[in-house]
Amino acid sequence: DICRVCRSEGTPEKPLYHPCVCTGSIKFIHQECLVQWLKHSRKEYCELCKHRFAFTPIYSPDMPSRLPIQDIFAGLVTSIGTAIRYWFHYTLVAFAWLGVVPLTACRIYKCLFTGSVSSLLTLPLDILSTENLLADCLQGCFVVTCTLCAFISLVWLREQIVHGGAPQWLEQNQQQPLNGIGQQNEAQAVANGGIENAVLDQPANPAAENVVVGENPEIQEEQVDEEEEDNEDEEDAVVEDAADANNGAQDDMNWNALEWDRAAEELTWERMLGLDGSLVFLEHVFWVVSLNTLFILVFAFCPYHIGHFSIVGLGFEEYVQASHFEGLITTIVGYVLLAVTLIVCHGLAALVKFQRSRRLLGVCYIVVKVSLLVVVEIGVFPLICGWWLDICSLEMFDATLKDRELSFQSAPGTTMFLHWLVGMVYVFYFASFILLLREVLRPGVLWFLRNLNDPDFNPVQEMIHLPIYRHLRRFILSVIVFGSIVLLMLWLPIRIIKYLLPNFLPYNVMLYSDAPVSELSLELLLLQVVLPALLEQGHTRQWLKGLVRAWTVTAGYLLDLHSYLLGDQEENENNANQQPNNPHGRNNNAVPVVGEGLHAAHQAILQQGGPVGFQPYRRPLKFPLRIFLLIVFMCITLLIASLICLTLPVFAGRWLMSFWTGTAKIHELYTAACGLYVCWLTIRAVTVLVAWMPQGRRVIFQKVKEWSLMIMKTLIVAILLAGVVPLLLGLLFELVIVAPLRVPLDQTPLFYPWQDWALGVLHAKIIAAITLMGPQWWLKTVIEQVYANGIRNIDLHFIICKLAAPVISVLLLSLCVPYIIASGVVPLLGVTAEMQNLVQRRIYPFLLMVVVLMGILSFQVRQFKRLYEHIKNDKYLVGQRLVNYERKSGKQGTSSTPPPQSLQE
Repeated sequence: DICRVCRSEGTPEKPLYHPCVCTGSIKFIHQECLVQWLKHSRKEYCELCKHRFAFTPIYSPDMPSRLPIQDIFAGLVTSIGTAIRYWFHYTLVAFAWLGVVPLTACRIYKCLFTGSVSSLLTLPLDILSTENLLADCLQGCFVVTCTLCAFISLVWLREQIVHGGAPQWLEQNQQQPLNGIGQQNEAQAVANGGIENAVLDQPANPAAENVVVGENPEIQEEQVDEEEEDNEDEEDAVVEDAADANNGAQDDMNWNALEWDRAAEELTWERMLGLDGSLVFLEHVFWVVSLNTLFILVFAFCPYHIGHFSIVGLGFEEYVQASHFEGLITTIVGYVLLAVTLIVCHGLAALVKFQRSRRLLGVCYIVVKVSLLVVVEIGVFPLICGWWLDICSLEMFDATLKDRELSFQSAPGTTMFLHWLVGMVYVFYFASFILLLREVLRPGVLWFLRNLNDPDFNPVQEMIHLPIYRHLRRFILSVIVFGSIVLLMLWLPIRIIKYLLPNFLPYNVMLYSDAPVSELSLELLLLQVVLPALLEQGHTRQWLKGLVRAWTVTAGYLLDLHSYLLGDQEENENNANQQPNNPHGRNNNAVPVVGEGLHAAHQAILQQGGPVGFQPYRRPLKFPLRIFLLIVFMCITLLIASLICLTLPVFAGRWLMSFWTGTAKIHELYTAACGLYVCWLTIRAVTVLVAWMPQGRRVIFQKVKEWSLMIMKTLIVAILLAGVVPLLLGLLFELVIVAPLRVPLDQTPLFYPWQDWALGVLHAKIIAAITLMGPQWWLKTVIEQVYANGIRNIDLHFIICKLAAPVISVLLLSLCVPYIIASGVVPLLGVTAEMQNLVQRRIYPFLLMVVVLMGILSFQVRQFKRLYEHIKNDKYLVGQRLVNYERKSGKQGTSSTPPPQSLQE
C-alpha cells in the first residue's frame, strides 16, 4: 500500500488512511499529503469520487469537560476587542471614501465655479463646514463618478492610440532614424504586405461590405476619387506608418505624451480601499482627492470658462440662459473652441518643427475630438431622434407643440431625458432590425451600413482616424435617414388613420382617479406578467425573420432581383468549391482603395482576419429602375405594417377591456399591451397548428390532447402560484406594514383585493429572486426543480405537494392565527373594546417583531456556540486526525469535515 500523492509506504509516524470511496492504487494517502493538497486545491472533497473528507479533532488530555468562566470571558473580551478594532477601521474607511472624498470634491467644485477670490480663501473652512452635508456628499459622489469615468476613458483612449496607431496626420513628417536603411527596407516590405492584404480583403464588387455607418449609397467611383484625393499627399507616409504598426515606433516616436509609469506594486481592491485592515488606503484617498481636483480643473473649469468668455463676447448669453442648460452648452462650446485652438497650435508647431510639442498638441486634440464625437453620437443624435418622434406623433395623442413647450419649461431636465431615452430605444431597435436583415439578405446588399457584428469594427478607431468633415457628413446623413423613416412609419400612418378612422385617434394617455381599476395595479400587471411573456419569447424574432425572408423572396421574384437580394445558391456552392484551389482568385477584381481612408497601419492590423464575406450576384436589365421599384415597394410595405401595428393591437385591446371596464377610459398602454398579447397568442396558436398539419389527424389529436392537459395543469398551477399565493402575500403585507402605518386606530381600514394581488405578484417575484440568490434550502431546491421542468414537463403533484401547499399553509397560518387570537381569545379575557381594537390592529406587526426577535436570538445562540468552539480549539486543540471511510458509518464521518482553511497537521 502506497500513498496516492507521494507514492511512499506508511510508517508508524506517518500512517496511511483511506478517507474516501476510491480503491486500488489511489485508495491510501498520508494525512500530511492530503492536507497539503487541500490547501492548494481549496476543495473539501475528493475530486474523483466526490466524497467529502472528514477529520476528527484531537484535544489536550487536560481539557476540562466544560470551559472555565474565565476562559470564556477572556475569549469573549478578545472577540469584542477584535470586533471593535475592525469596527473602528471600517468606520474610518467608510468615512474616508463616502465622506471625505465626495465632500471634498463637491466643495472644491463649488469653489472653482463660484468665480470669486473669497471662495478660494475660505475653501478650507468650507470643506470643514457641516451645512448641507448629505446633499453635498451625494453631489460629490456624482462628481467623483464623473472624474473617475473621465480618467478611465482617458487611459482607455491612450491604449487605443498606442495599439491602433495614431492618425496619419499626427505621424507624418517624423525624422528618420540614423541607422534606418535596413530597418526602412524591412518596414517597407512589411508595409507592402499589409497594403496587399488590405487590398485583397476588399470584396470584388464595388459594394463593399465594410463601408462605415451612416453613409448613404454612393457609387464606388466617387469613393475612390474621394479616397485618392484624401491620400494623394500622404502616399509616402503610408509605408512608414504601416512599418510603425508592425515593427514598433521609430526612435523619435518612442516618446509618448501619455506614456505613464505603472505602479510598481500590484494593488488589490481590498488593499486599495482599505478593507485588508491596513492604513495604506489613506494615501490612496489623498491621490483620489488630488486627481478629482486636477480633472475638475482641466476638464470642467477651463472649458467652461473658455466657453463662457466666448459666449459673453459674442453676445449669445441670453440665448444660452434661455435653454435651461447653460452649464452644459457653455462647456461644449468651450471644448469646441479648445479643439480649434489645439489644431491651430498643432499646425504652427509643425511649421516651426517642434516635433514633441506638435505631437502633444495632436494627442490633446484627439482626446477633445473623441470626447465631442462621443457626446454627439450618444447624446445629441438620440435626443434629435426622440424629439422628432415626439413631434411626428403629436396628433396621435392630441397634443401640440405648445404643450411640449410648457412641459419643457416646467421640467427641462426630465423632458430632455425622456426624449433621449425614447431616441436611444429607437436607435437600438433600428440597429437590431439591421442585424436581422443581414442574416437574411445576401452579404453585400447593405454595403452602405457598417456591420456591427464585424469583429474588425471599432468605432473609437474611426473617431481617432477619420477627419471631422466625414463624421459631420455621416451625422447629417444619419439624421436624414432616421428622420425619413420616422416620417414614413409614424407621421404618414397617423395622417391616414385620421382620414380613414376619424374616431380611432387620439390615444388616451391620461390617468383618471375614478377608473374602476387601479392604474398601479394595471402597471404592475403589465410589467410583471404581460411584458415578460412577450419579451422572453424567442419566437417573435423568428416570426419577424420569416416575414422578412418571405417579403424578400416575393420582391425578388416580382422584380427579378432574387440573385441580388438573396444570392444564387449554385454560384455560392461553386465558389465554395473553387476557393480552396484558388485562394488568391479574388485578387483580380479587387478595388485598389488602400485602407478605406484609414491609417494604413491601422487598416493592416484590422484586415489580418481575412476578407469580409461577399457573394456575387446576377445583374438584370434596367437594374437602377428595379432598385427604385424595390425601394418603393419597401416603403409601401413599411407603411402598411406601421398601420397594422398602430391600429390592430389597440383595437383588440379596447374591445377586450370594454367587457371588464365598460365605457371607462383606460390608458392606451394597457389596451395596447392586452391586444398585443392576444395577437401574440393567436399567432402562436396558428403557427403551432400549421406545424402539426403535415403529421396527420391522429398525431394532431394526440398533440391537442397533450396540450390541453398541459394547459389545464398550467391553469391550476397559475391559480395557485399566480393567484392565491400573491393574494395572500399582498393581504399579509397590507395587514403587517401598510394598515398600521396609514390607518389610525379610530378608522376602519379598507382592503382592495385587486391591489393586494397586484402588489403580491411583485412581492412574490422579489422573494423568489432573493430565494434563488440565497443559500440552499428546501424552497430554493423546489423552485429550481420547477424551473428545470418547465411548462412542457410540468409536474402538478410535485408543485402542489412541495411548493403550493407549504407556502399557502404558512401564509394562511400567518393570517389566521393572529386573527383568531385577536378576535377569539382576547375578548374572553374581558378587556375593553378599545383594547380589543388595539390588539386587532397591532397584533400582526407585534407578531412580526416577535418572530424577528426570535430569529435574532437564535442567530446569537449559534454565534455563541461558534465562539465557544473557537475558544476551546484555540486553547486545547492539539491537532486533527483523518477519518477512514467506512461504508456503514460513512455519512457520520463526513459530518465533521471542517473547511480546508482550518485543517491542521
